[in-house]
Amino acid sequence: MRLSGNGRRRPRGLEERCLRALFTWIGHRRAVPHQTKCHRPVIPAVAPSVPPAASALEKLILLGQDYYGGGRIGEAIAAYQAGLDVAAAAPDRVTVATIARLHADLGNAYMVCGDLNSAAASYKAALRLAPNLTACWCNLGNVRLQSGHAQEAIALYLQALKIAPAHWPSRTNLAQALMTTRQYLVAKGLLLELSEERPQDGKVRHQLGKVCHELNETEAALSHFQAAISLNPVDADSLYWIGALRQKLGDLDGAQAAYAQAAQIEPLIRRRAVKSPPDFRVLALYAPFAGNTPAEFLFKNAAYDADTLALLGADEPDLGLLGDIQIVVNLISDADQGGAVLSAAARLAERLGKPVINDPSRIERTTRDAIAGLLSGIAGCRIPRILRIAAGSDVSAAALAAQLPFAFPVLARPAGTHGGDDFEKIENLAALADFLRERPDGDHYVIEYVDYASADGHFRKYRFIFVGEEVLSYHLAIGNGWKVHHASTDMANQPWMQQEESAFLSDPHAVFAPSHYQALHAIRERIGLDYFGIDCALDGAGDLIVFEVNASMLVHEDNAEFPYKDAYVHAIKAAFDAMLRRRAGLD
Repeated sequence: MRLSGNGRRRPRGLEERCLRALFTWIGHRRAVPHQTKCHRPVIPAVAPSVPPAASALEKLILLGQDYYGGGRIGEAIAAYQAGLDVAAAAPDRVTVATIARLHADLGNAYMVCGDLNSAAASYKAALRLAPNLTACWCNLGNVRLQSGHAQEAIALYLQALKIAPAHWPSRTNLAQALMTTRQYLVAKGLLLELSEERPQDGKVRHQLGKVCHELNETEAALSHFQAAISLNPVDADSLYWIGALRQKLGDLDGAQAAYAQAAQIEPLIRRRAVKSPPDFRVLALYAPFAGNTPAEFLFKNAAYDADTLALLGADEPDLGLLGDIQIVVNLISDADQGGAVLSAAARLAERLGKPVINDPSRIERTTRDAIAGLLSGIAGCRIPRILRIAAGSDVSAAALAAQLPFAFPVLARPAGTHGGDDFEKIENLAALADFLRERPDGDHYVIEYVDYASADGHFRKYRFIFVGEEVLSYHLAIGNGWKVHHASTDMANQPWMQQEESAFLSDPHAVFAPSHYQALHAIRERIGLDYFGIDCALDGAGDLIVFEVNASMLVHEDNAEFPYKDAYVHAIKAAFDAMLRRRAGLD
């Protein structure tokens, strides 16, 4: 997102009041998020022909711009606020344009330090005085976009473009807002127009790659990211995207090469805080060729920097390249896919000696068969039995009959998979043998089938997210068959289902009794992770059926069809942010 819009005599009279106001604001800068050391400002000389009030304001504006340019945001805010105080004391001697300029500059400073409410108030004050300030409309749009109100941001960018149709920041930020609201085709059209105007702008080509990815135009996305690299060979972000897309296309060697090249340029994928300075810095560990905790939403609009390190194998990075961090967040979440990289992550976390969220050594204990054993014996908790079939095993009907400890029907899936793909209900030995033979090179899980249909014939699957010691409701999926996933149900077209989910989210204790919560807390204690999810149901006897427990579960805010979910989704993010803050030692 682009911000649009830098031997002395003793002062007397209005000029002296101006400086006193400045020092008062600097003296109270504790209220300003950016904490800076206070230096006595140097007042530049002003030509004698400049009126006293104007000279005082000009000095403050120059001071504010100097502080802003030097990253001393707290003192910049103090200077601009002092200038507004001076202007208020002599309104007849200060132009409206100057006051509007002060408000706009103050808004920019507040944006940098993450005080979005104050930034918005400043931009609005500037626009009340000078409604044709294109940059202010654009930056007010940035505030709304950063606050999670992308549709409002779009209207503000369009207002800026009414004034100045060619305003580049408004157009590029509009494209970002359109993508945020999933208006991908419109965003693509705008980005293509921008690319034609500035064919050497690699950032536009990068955005085109992202929007084509969202439109499932994988080859086109790859082409745009490659174009971005040709324009800027050190564009590590585009290289990481190329690695991910080549991996999606099955070109594992190409993916590995792209990831390795990106890591040489920039070992860390950087995500900056929405404020300056950040409250703390997170190092996130992830593995491109293994399952990872989806973190796009969790790290969005955070008050902390979140830099991600891609672990490509057993090799460990030079700690000196990682910089100063306060907390490690391990995103590598799939024990079946993790292999050696989880061990490498565990060694790295130990070497760093910082607090760790989701210790990799504990992730290693969360395969489906290990979870079944780990959770056995919890009162009121039903864990379907599970058999792991190793790659290369004899999967003839006779061999399976000798191994299988439960009756048909059964569920079967490859190890390391999630969701509904390659996940089947199987009725007999012959069908099971056929299923397992299709993928002879990988392990499989064969799982006891539990009929969890409710009395009305519908299947209900509940998801909770564990954040620290909290157990937070995330969704209820209601379907007509045993394989229930929220995205594949008909809930978007069934008001009664939405009402039931909304009621569950607002009061999960009305569905889950104290005994169920005791079981959930027991599960949290045994799993031992800081952040993970559970998919579960209730059977006819009132027992808690556990389908899946791991840290790979998706939490997202894309709920346009289910707006009642928003508060509960954001409660999970707020709990996640608060947990990181505590573990970083700030609370």
